[in-house]
Amino acid sequence: MTLFPDDQTLCRFGQRVIRIEAAAVAELETRVDHHFAAACRLMLSCRGRVVVTGMGKSGHIGRKIAATLASTGSPAFFVHPGEASHGDLGMITPQDVVLALSNSGETEEIATILPLIKRMGARLIAMTGNAASTLAKQADVHLDVGVREEACPLGLAPSSSTTAALAMGDALAVSLLEAKGFTKEDFALSHPGGSLGRKLLLLVNDVMHSGEAVPKVSETALIREAVLEMTAKKLGMTAIVDAGERVLGIFTDGDLRRLFERAGDIHSTPVSRVMTRSCARIEADKLAAEAVHIMEEKSINALLVVDAENRLIGALNMHDLLRAGVV
Repeated sequence: MTLFPDDQTLCRFGQRVIRIEAAAVAELETRVDHHFAAACRLMLSCRGRVVVTGMGKSGHIGRKIAATLASTGSPAFFVHPGEASHGDLGMITPQDVVLALSNSGETEEIATILPLIKRMGARLIAMTGNAASTLAKQADVHLDVGVREEACPLGLAPSSSTTAALAMGDALAVSLLEAKGFTKEDFALSHPGGSLGRKLLLLVNDVMHSGEAVPKVSETALIREAVLEMTAKKLGMTAIVDAGERVLGIFTDGDLRRLFERAGDIHSTPVSRVMTRSCARIEADKLAAEAVHIMEEKSINALLVVDAENRLIGALNMHDLLRAGVV
């Protein structure tokens, strides 16, 4: 029967890995130097795409780096070096910058396509752990991601080396993002299906209730009429408007509760006497995220939507924003 280590021993194994990989990444900071800046400038001046390539575990890291570059404003894609020598090399153009990953710098599949990359005139950035390697020497820019030791106790499974390469790739992508002035809105445009995209791209107009679904009563209405309107429209409030549909105030569930506490008469009291006049409101072309900010800042659950002339055109509450994935 096999006896497995106890919990403390297993945790010690894991902590050793984290410690070694953290040290490997920390050592990269001093290598973010003029070579790094040169690599960034090649990518910034690229008129084509950044083509990332790598074999095995380096390939997996390369795919992630390509995805990160693409999502942060630097068009990029991954090409498998083995497939490149069987036709996919046609995906690379002279206007591209090739980012090649190989810890040894001697990966056969990459070495095979190096002469062709150089011949077509594409610029080459190498990311290796061996500055004396073939790949490093052939590159226009070499980024050193070498590590003192792998976290694998056998020294065989890529661990610290792949972590270091991934960190350097992130450093490149984020540096390019900052250099280009890439914004949250730009990021959202390439992530429309994600929560960030919904938060940054969805407008109030996309989620608000409009037309007959908007609760409203006139300034002469009694509280009883306002309560009936609130009940019918199910937004927990109603707008109070003048004859021109301009917003005068709002009457909410909270206002109704406070009225009952004072033993107010809902059958004879005009709603204009108890409404909140200085109510929060927002325009339809504002981001839904701004509506969330207003609600959270003012500790309210609903907003009236108005046009530039303060005329009522819609309404929304926190439940609408929750359903839309903005919150």
